[in-house]
Amino acid sequence: MDQKPHLVITISRELGSGGSYIGQQVAKAMNMYYADHEIITKTAEQLSVVEDDIVAQDEKIESFWKSFWLYSGTAPDAYIPAPRKFPPTSYDVFNAESLVIQHIAKEKSSVIIGRGGFYVLRDYPNLLSIFLHGDPDFRAHRLVDKYNLTEDEAKKMVEQNDKERTHYISTFTGKKWNDSKQFHLVINTSKIGIDKTVELILSYLKLL
Repeated sequence: MDQKPHLVITISRELGSGGSYIGQQVAKAMNMYYADHEIITKTAEQLSVVEDDIVAQDEKIESFWKSFWLYSGTAPDAYIPAPRKFPPTSYDVFNAESLVIQHIAKEKSSVIIGRGGFYVLRDYPNLLSIFLHGDPDFRAHRLVDKYNLTEDEAKKMVEQNDKERTHYISTFTGKKWNDSKQFHLVINTSKIGIDKTVELILSYLKLL
């Protein structure tokens, strides 16, 4: 009898909704691997660049003209790293990150944060895709505490990041980022709180 594929949880999240913390706590409780920064590290290795080059394009889109001139049009499942003279485009990064995410899912039970994981692994047979969102004021307040920002700075960061991630997901997946129909579980963390969200996800997993 074939062994059941590893359980993989993808967490898509609005900035300030607690995605990283929640993912870490779920991974710890379930004895699963937590994949976030490793995706950046492995992607940098694939593209033969420093991690800062990946961070600059991580879940973002560069300008149209830069993409036009540098993008090679290579599909994710056919991507072959090659020596380069220029920093990677966001297309390069998405393609390479997709391969990293697919490799992690194949190798181990994992909680994977962001980067279109819900779409990259959409055909994976043992996937739980989660979307975390929250009221803007709640999310901004968490950023004030976390990054020592003013309320105004935090609100602008939330608004800008929402725009960037919406554009990123639309560009690379053709999907609407906050469309609940493409996720198994959608949670408003500002309504029940961060720790209760962890409890809710763990309770949900017991029903599968």
